[in-house]
Amino acid sequence: MFNRNRAKQFSVYNSAKQHFIENYQKLINLEHYLSEYLVQLLKNNIEEISRDYNEASKLYPFWQNYPPDERGRSPRGDQFPWIEVGEHAIGDKLPRLISHDFNVSDPGLPTGADKRFLLRNGQISKITGGYTNATWLFIDIKSVGPRDDFEHTVMSHNQISGDGVWSDLETGIKNSVMKAIGRRAQHPFHCSIPPLYILSDETIAPTVIIAIKPVYSMLAIDNDSKEVGQPLSKISVVTIPNGLLLTTSPGYLKQYPSLLYPGKDDKKKNPLKVRCRVDFDILKKIDTWRVVEFSVDKR
Repeated sequence: MFNRNRAKQFSVYNSAKQHFIENYQKLINLEHYLSEYLVQLLKNNIEEISRDYNEASKLYPFWQNYPPDERGRSPRGDQFPWIEVGEHAIGDKLPRLISHDFNVSDPGLPTGADKRFLLRNGQISKITGGYTNATWLFIDIKSVGPRDDFEHTVMSHNQISGDGVWSDLETGIKNSVMKAIGRRAQHPFHCSIPPLYILSDETIAPTVIIAIKPVYSMLAIDNDSKEVGQPLSKISVVTIPNGLLLTTSPGYLKQYPSLLYPGKDDKKKNPLKVRCRVDFDILKKIDTWRVVEFSVDKR
């Protein structure tokens, strides 16, 4: 099975890759479409999302003796990691909500984002000029609290796509090594996701990567609150350019070398799996719609 479709996928992949290099605006338009779609989807369903998200605080008596493990280097002990709350209250709703507007499937992939769906509809076909009606949407839920709400998000090697070089039939796809460049340090970044996939039926599916960042409040540190809890306060939708846009056409990493900068891993981390941060201010310079934030009514 591993090699049954290799020869045809090799041919179709390289043809499709060249097509999107020459017509990179199609990738940008596809990302713009899905970004706006997700923002509106979240807003349209924010009552349900907030209700389920905030229920985690109201269920405190049921888990207070078995809290999630504290994270970070020096936790203060006055907040709970809310990662799984965001993944379930937001991420697990997405297949159901998205299915109203797309044909949604989830072919197995052994690595990638927390949530990844193959989407098809007529609008994708229109955006790509009939070249394909499919995309592989990767979504990561990046929950943070008020102390960690910075103008960046941390992405792993499995959450960024690269240039996807497939020069020899037998070698498979490999991304060129990127650089995460900060003010004082830099390191290689080995992203593992291809810029597009070719399914066994020869469907062409460009990769679109979006991070959804729910931010919770800590009522215990609010001056006007006598309650404790961690209700949802705002959501950011962050669209990270496809690897071909980053590396080849138009080459955002050459235009903005510090778009990716060093993450928070120490030197003991496997260098092939070191993470990077993605700078929101630079994303906004590339396209204002790449970072959209909206407030949520805390209840």
